[in-house]
Amino acid sequence: MSLLELDTVSVGWPGQGPVLEDVSFTLERGARVGLVGPNGAGKTSLFHTIAGILPPQSGALRLSGQPVRKGQFQPDVALVFQQADDQLFCPTLIEDVAFGARNLGLPAPEVAARVADALDACGLSGLEDRPVTQLSGGEKRRACIAGALVMQPALMLLDEPSAALDLRSRRRLITLLAGMEQAMLIASHDLELLLDLCPRVIVLDAGRICADGPAREVLGNAALMAAHGQEVPHSLTPHDAASHGHSPQATA
Repeated sequence: MSLLELDTVSVGWPGQGPVLEDVSFTLERGARVGLVGPNGAGKTSLFHTIAGILPPQSGALRLSGQPVRKGQFQPDVALVFQQADDQLFCPTLIEDVAFGARNLGLPAPEVAARVADALDACGLSGLEDRPVTQLSGGEKRRACIAGALVMQPALMLLDEPSAALDLRSRRRLITLLAGMEQAMLIASHDLELLLDLCPRVIVLDAGRICADGPAREVLGNAALMAAHGQEVPHSLTPHDAASHGHSPQATA
């Protein structure tokens, strides 16, 4: 059984046209999949639908074989926002990371153990009492991930996780995500990050899936990337061929 299944899912706001239309794909446990597309393509709407915030108008959405319904708490799904400040709201780091686990009604010793494990995994041990307003951008991003980890989700939805990070923080983030066992959908304009983390990439544009396949094949397809407002990642650019007057061939 797949962890996540979408079967011809369409989503829209009342009185408006669809923001997602006939979206179908599956995601296996532990898989990491990149999500690529221009601004307004529907990536965030897709995340909100999977998290149970935005209900499908048609089609079927299942998590571990069970239908996902609007407003139904989904402890197996963790959504990490693009803007860390939208997610961090408690006075100190430890309070913020513990918030979700405490709201599950878990015993205090289990909450403490989960928080300690999450902080350690995210390289934040020793900062427990630091005000969240005094964390760096990279620390805030990892704090959001730690807050998700304490919920022990099967699936993490990460919206532009490397946005506004310096090179050192970005590399630390990639190392952190690469070592995690959860399945992930990662929406990002940082295509090199997706190449580092995701064997598979989905291209979404105007609410529809336009491509779904191996990351290097999809992201290396110059015609496909250009058609959907993207560029081939630098690491996949055939520099030698270009210097000899050759151009890469797009795949079908």
